[in-house]
Amino acid sequence: MALQKSLVLFFLYFVLLFSSKADSANNFYITDFGAVGDGSTLNTRAIQAAIDSCARSGGGRVWFPAGTFLSGTLYLKDNVTLYLDIGATLLASVNIEDYPLNVCDAPSYSDSYVARALIWGENLANVGIIGRGKIDGQGAKFRDKKPTPEEWKELVSFFKDTTRYRPQARYINRPYIIRLISCRNILVEGITMINSPMWMQQYLNCDLLTIKNITVNNHGAHNNDMMDIDGCRNVIISGCHGDTDDDGITIKSTGPWPTENVVISNCLISSFCNAIKMGTESSGGFRNITISNCVIRPSTAPDKIYGRAEGLAGIALEIVDGGTLDGVAIYNISIVGTTAPIFIRLGDRGRTYKPNMPAPPVGVLRNVVISNIVATGAGDAGCSITGVPGHAVENVTLSNIKIHFVGGGARELSEAIVPENEKKYPESTMFGVLPAYAFFSRHVNGLTFRDVTLSYEQPEQRPVLIVDDVQNLKIDNLSAQTATEAPAQMVVRNVHHALVSHCGPQAPVFLRLENKCRNISVIGNDLSRVDTPFSFDADTPQGVVYAKNNRMK
Repeated sequence: MALQKSLVLFFLYFVLLFSSKADSANNFYITDFGAVGDGSTLNTRAIQAAIDSCARSGGGRVWFPAGTFLSGTLYLKDNVTLYLDIGATLLASVNIEDYPLNVCDAPSYSDSYVARALIWGENLANVGIIGRGKIDGQGAKFRDKKPTPEEWKELVSFFKDTTRYRPQARYINRPYIIRLISCRNILVEGITMINSPMWMQQYLNCDLLTIKNITVNNHGAHNNDMMDIDGCRNVIISGCHGDTDDDGITIKSTGPWPTENVVISNCLISSFCNAIKMGTESSGGFRNITISNCVIRPSTAPDKIYGRAEGLAGIALEIVDGGTLDGVAIYNISIVGTTAPIFIRLGDRGRTYKPNMPAPPVGVLRNVVISNIVATGAGDAGCSITGVPGHAVENVTLSNIKIHFVGGGARELSEAIVPENEKKYPESTMFGVLPAYAFFSRHVNGLTFRDVTLSYEQPEQRPVLIVDDVQNLKIDNLSAQTATEAPAQMVVRNVHHALVSHCGPQAPVFLRLENKCRNISVIGNDLSRVDTPFSFDADTPQGVVYAKNNRMK
């Protein structure tokens, strides 16, 4: 028995010894390569030496121990993970010479934004940035760093390829914190990132990307997005906290690659702009994306550069540069503040991802389901779902939605003419204050409002909904606060094939029909608290309404 115990202990000793040596062999401490964590020594060469040594050894972790390590651009390598220990800070240098210019192999419109980053990687596999440490971009110190005329001449000379966009002067001297291009199998986990000079992190044309349990506070400079997922595939984002001056979780397609197969869940997002956004650039489009179990709330930062204190949009879905948005499901979202909790826009800005390309045709935005949304403190502009003439948004369903607006709209706003703004930058404020306090919908084919509750705080004299140039409209169980001064609870214009059911309005007029509506069915509603169920303009005869099984006054 004693011999057996001795053999077991001997075996365990060698197992532990081997494990210790293996662990040691896979960890490359930057201090062993000369890095000094005093916050003032420039450590770029030492950290890069650790990365290079790790890569040559087959991969592992480049370890940042406690301390503040100042650095310029670091080039990530295959099979290398940067590990920031508790108490470790990777501090971005404020000297622009510490960020070499880079031209990536993947052309996109983001070429016009960036050629510098603190952490840069391209065509890599199996890379990561993890730990409980921090990356500080010192963004405020870059806010006004534009190149001198002499520097700009050198930059123009560096970017000779006329088939690519050159970075613009207002962006070129503001590095990103992380820029990974055409990489595969990426893990970003646990770290805290603050104060980028530009976007915090961009992942361009990447595959198998996981971002989880990170914290981002980005209020250092202009264009302070939380993250930009750009033309990527097979992406999981979960458990993240973000507070940003510019957009929060931002899904883009600045090149020909679609962003597809994306899962976003269990995040807390604050932004002066858009909390969760698809767009603005949309060249390759967006497919098969789910967003769930998130909380959107106002930023806690004292000052803003862009946007509004309450935020612009909670959820923004945009196709304006060609491309197709198809198969988006959003559910279980709580929103506090924001000008417009929901903003959906199909436009025709027509931005290209290379210069001298022909403008893309109008894109496609279809098959969107948004459900289980609770929003309070929504602004007075209203939500909108809009296409452009001849190009309709298709098949949008809003269900189990509860939105409480600040209100305050006067009756004359309900007569406002909403411009098409086909070429305008897409933003929830692009139409001004809308003539409907809750939803303005135009150029849509296949629109459903089901189990939707809408209300306001201050007196509101606009209609609840205005629906214009919409086919195949369904409104089922709409409950909406409506003032006696409002022209109607709902206004429909040039609407063909609509079914309105299970509503119990309290309003002077339930449904106002204008501009040659056709085939409107109103079935199974309680209209006993309505003075006038329907009103018509001169172009819409009363016979277009088929009313059946409604309880009347």
